[in-house]
Amino acid sequence: MTAGFSLLLLSGTLLCGLLLHTVSRRGARPEQPSKRPSFILILADDIGWGDLAANQPGERANNTPHLDLMAQQGMRLTDFHSPASTCSPSRAAILTGRYGLRNGVTHNFAVGSVAGLPLSEVTLAQLLQRAGYYTAMIGKWHLGHNGPYGPTNRGFDYYLGVPYSNDMGCTDMPGYDMPHCVPCSMGTQVYRLKRSVHGGCYSKVGLPLLENSSIVEQPLDLWALTQQYKSAALKIINNARERGQPYLLYIALAHMHVPLAPPLPLDDGRVYAASLREMDSLVGAVKTASDATDRDNTLIWFTGDNGPWEQKCQYAGNVGPFKGKWQTSRGGGSAKRTTWEGGHRVPTVAYWPGKIPANTTSSALLSGMDIFPTLLSLAGLQPPSDRRYDGIDATNVLLHGQQTGREFLCHPNSGAAGKFGDLQAVRAGKHKAFYLTGAAEACGGGRGRQQLHNPPLIFDLESDEGEETPLDSGSPEYQRALDRIAEGREELLWDIATDQSVSTADYTTDQSAAPCCDPRHPVCRCHMLG
Repeated sequence: MTAGFSLLLLSGTLLCGLLLHTVSRRGARPEQPSKRPSFILILADDIGWGDLAANQPGERANNTPHLDLMAQQGMRLTDFHSPASTCSPSRAAILTGRYGLRNGVTHNFAVGSVAGLPLSEVTLAQLLQRAGYYTAMIGKWHLGHNGPYGPTNRGFDYYLGVPYSNDMGCTDMPGYDMPHCVPCSMGTQVYRLKRSVHGGCYSKVGLPLLENSSIVEQPLDLWALTQQYKSAALKIINNARERGQPYLLYIALAHMHVPLAPPLPLDDGRVYAASLREMDSLVGAVKTASDATDRDNTLIWFTGDNGPWEQKCQYAGNVGPFKGKWQTSRGGGSAKRTTWEGGHRVPTVAYWPGKIPANTTSSALLSGMDIFPTLLSLAGLQPPSDRRYDGIDATNVLLHGQQTGREFLCHPNSGAAGKFGDLQAVRAGKHKAFYLTGAAEACGGGRGRQQLHNPPLIFDLESDEGEETPLDSGSPEYQRALDRIAEGREELLWDIATDQSVSTADYTTDQSAAPCCDPRHPVCRCHMLG
């Protein structure tokens, strides 16, 4: 990479940082309800924009009736993006309101990670907990599982779930994956932390189920996980009614990440569709319980952590019209782990009866980072003033029909090409500029080669949502878009130079850091410990 191009990437990164910080300062005024609302944040894993039937009516079988009803009774956000296109960076940014370039989380943590989200970072759960909220999390954490890095030390009063992705450990009855997972070994060999040569899942370390900071089952039963999550969620919601205490319930689903474990037997053999229906049913049960307890004072926000894992072929979701055709025509994938729209534009629904207008759609440009300042605003709280944020308050979009979201949005590299965390693409209005292109492995094994672009490729998403044909770099439209993206460069350099709140994550791994209920057993085997 040339020095000039490195400066271009840095300048673009700084541009997004300062301008988004500026936008957040001039966001909506905090709502001051007489009774603090409760929040249910549901985060689907590896879900496609086109998986939600309401996003593509008439094109696909209706596998999401509960989510479609929630969209009809609430708001569908059609230009909503995950902060990154892979697990840990996206989740860290959602909980902190800050890009990985600020919170330090630029790629995924591992089974043997000794650390996690830097302890210098303050999470949404911590701030709500301090304000008197009951905070609970169910599902995939993936931000560090050792000691102070676990959920119950980062603001959650209760936790039930898997510390990382559900393919990062073996189970006795593997789900559907490509390549297929193999069952946990019953032999005496010592467990290893590397992936199996026989399949797509780790084959030696049992996948653990944690309750608070204790392992309660290892390896867990993938086929029972949805029911366990559902039971825990309903209990939390019903207990909140009895306490009369506002709460944050963060549900980070295993769906639609492989290995998929839908209800059996499959009536039509369509594994992904059956898994999608199971996820939708869980969301429906949560919504029903919430409606029965404190319907008018509970916001339910459903979104995704990134787009589908295209490499998994029939076990991957649908990106809808956001196919990244410029990239796919060159042999690569355009979903998870890429900065093409399919990698980060995710299906999103917000539901709050009496507050969010029913049957509405918003095309406002928003990010998962905006959840942090928005929920704080709705709770009448202010974020700590000792750090800078990249999220904006979207209260006016949700409650008052405002169609204007953020002015700029950056898309960091999450693994397909270049260095983790580096800027690859910048969105400004309808235009999206790519400084670096490349792609994760596609179904069938194709992979687009990494390419630097100086000047950048710029697409008009309004007329070319498939990102097929970039604008002519000599056209007036291209120059106007480029000038807009590049504006404020000197101010941004000043901003990053004076930012004293940047964190650095420790990505050190050690075999002894793997969650293990019984290290003497080859897969750390135990069931339902006290």
